[in-house]
Amino acid sequence: MSVYPEIAAWRGDVAPGAWRIEWGSRRRGDASCDLGGRVLRVPLGADASARVVRAHELIHARVSPASAAVVPAGITPRALECAEEFRVNTIGARLGFPVDELVDGSERRGGERLAQAGEWDEALCFWLAVLGTGAERGYLAGIRRHSPDWASALRAVRTRVLSLVQDRGPAELGSTVLGSDGLPLGYTEVTIPVARLVSSLLGQPPGAGEEGRRRVRERLRMPPGRLAATGRFADLVLGPDLALRSRQASGAPRWRPSVEGVALRYPSRLLVDDQRRAFAHRVPGRGGVVVLDQSGSMDLAPAQLADLVARAPGSWVLGYSHRPGDDGSTPNAWILAGPRHQVAVPPRGHVGNGVDGPALAWALRRRRPGEPVVWVTDGQVTDSNDFASPHLAAQCAQLVRTRRIVLVRDLDEAGDVLRGRRPRHRASSFGRVGRALSTIGTG
Repeated sequence: MSVYPEIAAWRGDVAPGAWRIEWGSRRRGDASCDLGGRVLRVPLGADASARVVRAHELIHARVSPASAAVVPAGITPRALECAEEFRVNTIGARLGFPVDELVDGSERRGGERLAQAGEWDEALCFWLAVLGTGAERGYLAGIRRHSPDWASALRAVRTRVLSLVQDRGPAELGSTVLGSDGLPLGYTEVTIPVARLVSSLLGQPPGAGEEGRRRVRERLRMPPGRLAATGRFADLVLGPDLALRSRQASGAPRWRPSVEGVALRYPSRLLVDDQRRAFAHRVPGRGGVVVLDQSGSMDLAPAQLADLVARAPGSWVLGYSHRPGDDGSTPNAWILAGPRHQVAVPPRGHVGNGVDGPALAWALRRRRPGEPVVWVTDGQVTDSNDFASPHLAAQCAQLVRTRRIVLVRDLDEAGDVLRGRRPRHRASSFGRVGRALSTIGTG
């Protein structure tokens, strides 16, 4: 039986090279995919169960992170590992592989041992690893034999986790397009939210009876792994320089013909220009700083960035969006354009705001005298865990008022403001920031 992981792992973040194939088995833990070392351990038989185990490991080679990912704050490594198993199994099922063959007969006894020992955290994490496969039923039966309350809680987890992926096809689930953090989007948009959801239940075994089940359902209704409010912004973490392409350097000062001056720049105009505008008048380029909210609440088309750059060629554009609960290891802001360059492909933002205030402070430091700072926002300011905060909204409103920051709804309106037009919306109409502005006499 021939296996070719080199074909499955043909992607930009995996170094090309020969793989070593090791003979494994269908027993749990005896098959693996080491992307870094290019080692694939799989059963090489021709039966259906061997084929689906090979498919599972080859899907890992195709979609999983090429190197060990930094574990985000609020998530345990075990939850992250098992959430990735769930994603890979789900992709396999959507592609038509018989994942009901992913069972080795040890699951029922394993569930019994975990429930007997009271190891709720491992019972919950391993539930992710078998979810949707043939091992699911036996494992749950083992849990139920010794702890019916745990089994009820796991069924509720199953419903919630499956709802997170029900509308995603295999291409979206398995996307290997790299985000701003260098990780495949399928991993950041599916595996991490599932792991965060499950991590929120760790260390809290479900209580007995209806009250215990109610508490589990309440935690599951929250956004995946919702953390506690912090009441403070996260630190601004600028991403590395993105792939840039040159833009016309028309943000630099320009010269226009004039009838007076100290330098005869256009002598030919003494003969051909009725007004004899042979001298040069220096006209400053059109610049400014645009701060762009790229959180999940904002719908921003990449084509709008190119249009803004064309209309205001001397501008700087900073995009920002923070991943809730991140410890500062993931970039949450990107320079999308400067006077001479712009990104070829704007990165996608994360789910939250989280750094509204620090992003505005960055823009104010970048602004040159006489230039506007334009904030593309809906006015919904949040803290580092993406909770709304009236206190932080008031901080931003104070900056808007004292530093004359202009609020706009989209990049098209931002381009108009940079060209000298008035904004189309009153500042007081911008969500929490607008309400805070009204209380301090602006709007």
